[in-house]
Amino acid sequence: MSSSKQNRTAAAPTPAPGPAGPRPRRLTAAAVLTGLEGLALAALGVYMLVDGLTGAPDSPQQAEMGGITLIVLALLPLLAARGLWLRRRWSRGPSLITQIVALPVAWTLINAGGALLAGGVVLGVVALLVLGLLINPTATEALGIGPREDA
Repeated sequence: MSSSKQNRTAAAPTPAPGPAGPRPRRLTAAAVLTGLEGLALAALGVYMLVDGLTGAPDSPQQAEMGGITLIVLALLPLLAARGLWLRRRWSRGPSLITQIVALPVAWTLINAGGALLAGGVVLGVVALLVLGLLINPTATEALGIGPREDA
């Protein structure tokens, strides 16, 4: 082996070891549901963007900007879902924030009635479910979050 190849191999960073053991089902469920929320936001954003570009909305500029905004906002739950799936400690906060923000959105959809009622109910149930999954001790331990040990 050449010395330059050895130097490149030796200089490569080693990935941080993940938590040991299998991923708990609660954490898997939270990751999947958070990911689905992100995908739903992205899909709605793409729909609004395409409608603004090719359809006849009341305000094409507003539809385009709303679509872009939703696509960008979808990144938070998608990144959080990936982090939960990989059992990254940092991912719990963004996922919790996503669920807390989803609750007033769900309430607004429920109060709007009509076809939005079902979407609001589903969003509210999913947000409450993920909140429950993420505050569960099994999930927090799997993410390496535990009680503080003060001396």
